[in-house]
Amino acid sequence: MLQFLKNIKGDKVIWFIVVLLSIVSLLAVYSSTGTLAYKKQGGNTEYYLIKHFLILAFGFGLMYLMHRVKYTYYSRISQIGLLLTLPLLLFTLVSGTNLNEANRWLTVPIVNLTFQSSDIAKLVLIMYLARVLSKNQDQIKRFKSGFLPVIVPVILVCVLILPANFSTAAILFFTCLVLMFIGRINLKYIFTLVGLGIVAIVLIFALAKVFPNLFPRGETWVKRVDNFIHKEKASSDATYQPDQAKIAIVSGGIFGKSPGKSTQRNFLPHPYSDFIFAIIVEEYGIVGGIIIVMLYWILFFRVVKIAIKCQGNFGAFLAIGIGFSLVFQAMINMAVAVNLFPVTGQTLPLVSMGGTSIWFTSIAIGIILSVSRQSDIEIKDS
Repeated sequence: MLQFLKNIKGDKVIWFIVVLLSIVSLLAVYSSTGTLAYKKQGGNTEYYLIKHFLILAFGFGLMYLMHRVKYTYYSRISQIGLLLTLPLLLFTLVSGTNLNEANRWLTVPIVNLTFQSSDIAKLVLIMYLARVLSKNQDQIKRFKSGFLPVIVPVILVCVLILPANFSTAAILFFTCLVLMFIGRINLKYIFTLVGLGIVAIVLIFALAKVFPNLFPRGETWVKRVDNFIHKEKASSDATYQPDQAKIAIVSGGIFGKSPGKSTQRNFLPHPYSDFIFAIIVEEYGIVGGIIIVMLYWILFFRVVKIAIKCQGNFGAFLAIGIGFSLVFQAMINMAVAVNLFPVTGQTLPLVSMGGTSIWFTSIAIGIILSVSRQSDIEIKDS
């Protein structure tokens, strides 16, 4: 055990934050799955706790393995990954497992393991973008040799994700824009992309409103946005989830009802995933909610510090891209829980109950820690 701890390298603060979030996750998942356990496991409330613990433990194993790999290897891996990801996304769109009116899941035969191909795509695209940006810094301001190699894979991946998962595509696209800005892409190209993105979103929602069956989840997108903008006109059924989340947050008060005392877990449809933050605030209060927010911001601060310390452009872009993606997703999830954003279905990284989503998050953090570990080695050797 001591030898294992000695082999853990990289930013110790990030390791500590991951452990804290995992403990919070275990407590919140155990509390929020009580009703689910009675419905599906005959009242065995420990079932989901043990299952979640094993998933987190395996995630830590993946994180450890990823952080031991020299981060420069991920540059080459991203090339192979992108070539595999594009047909994988296309296959998912055409023949994936249907869930919530959209083909977004793939099932691995024999082991019967399901995962979202978009989880792989997010990670691979950010790695590939970091590679291209770092290699083209000498000509990054040019359109043909600087901007074009970056934007083509971004558009391809986001377009393939969008029909089944609009929010994931939007978050990924925005993350890529941030990475382009940091990577010194010409600002006029970035602003053009922003403008085109806004026009595309307006057009997509207009088409989804006129032709509800044009996109797999077009009608759902329109309803969620309409209900968010026109809350006073929306029916109680349409605003049921955000209303129950608000009740949970308000009833939690400053210090919460204490662990395991949530009542809204019995009313929220997904208290252990999409709305787990509302349950955390109900049980641990506004103070607990602020601590969770701060943990993610400290995580991002440490990622920025790693990027600044890194001596290579690829490592810096890689850490910033992955770190921003994780923290931005967390902020979106929490914004939905407090009704500052329409319902998106995004989970809270490392906290929400899940399987492969936690593993891909663990891999992502492992890559950040790999950059940190290698940077420490380079600094000692210089």
